[in-house]
Amino acid sequence: METQQSQTMEDPKTKEEELAKAIMARSFHPSVIGSEAWEGYVFSGLEIRIKESTDVYGAVLWPSAMVLCHFLETNRDKYNLTDKNVIELGAGTGLVTIVSSLLGAKVTSTDLPDVMGNLRYNVMRNTKDRCKYIPLVTELTWGQEVEQRFPRATHCFDYILAADVVYAHPYLDELMDTFDYLCQENTQILWAMRFRLDPENSFVDRFRQRFHLEELYDLRTSLSIKLYRAWRKDKTSKDQGEAAA
Repeated sequence: METQQSQTMEDPKTKEEELAKAIMARSFHPSVIGSEAWEGYVFSGLEIRIKESTDVYGAVLWPSAMVLCHFLETNRDKYNLTDKNVIELGAGTGLVTIVSSLLGAKVTSTDLPDVMGNLRYNVMRNTKDRCKYIPLVTELTWGQEVEQRFPRATHCFDYILAADVVYAHPYLDELMDTFDYLCQENTQILWAMRFRLDPENSFVDRFRQRFHLEELYDLRTSLSIKLYRAWRKDKTSKDQGEAAA
């Protein structure tokens, strides 16, 4: 009996379900609906109110953002964002930017022009007088003027954060190139990926060609999400790999 109980406690599926439950428990709905609709979240011991815009795909909060935020808060000993330079790609409603700012990071929050209004509103609403550094919210279209906007000599990021940026859109090549440009020698990428169908899923295989990839969370059964850490493959190891092939 004890052996069976021990096996049950150590069952990866059970652990995944418990983790997914803990992550989703971070959200709550307002008890009274006012003039403005919003979704509530609790991170860093603070209530965060997120306004969504259902007419714009990027202005809806997806579970991948909650997964990444939960990881950042519960792994501060290893991934300490205090005073770190962070950029978020595809910030959407701003939850990851907000939580990263509450954790002490200097955040540059980026997305397409059509979500800027809602993104700025959410970020300012939830970080004002709460954070050491005021987040910078700015437009970024993947693959367009990235080098001019973020010259490497003056823009060196410790972390690139991304949640649910890979889906059925025609800009996967541009996204890959943006990751590649922004990720310097000492940059780490923390990326929450929701698995749907190819060609989005094959993006991971292509990503591995340029970056080392470590799986941090596997929540495919419960949420269809994986969380990855990635970093550049150095030129030597890349050249050796090509020579071996």
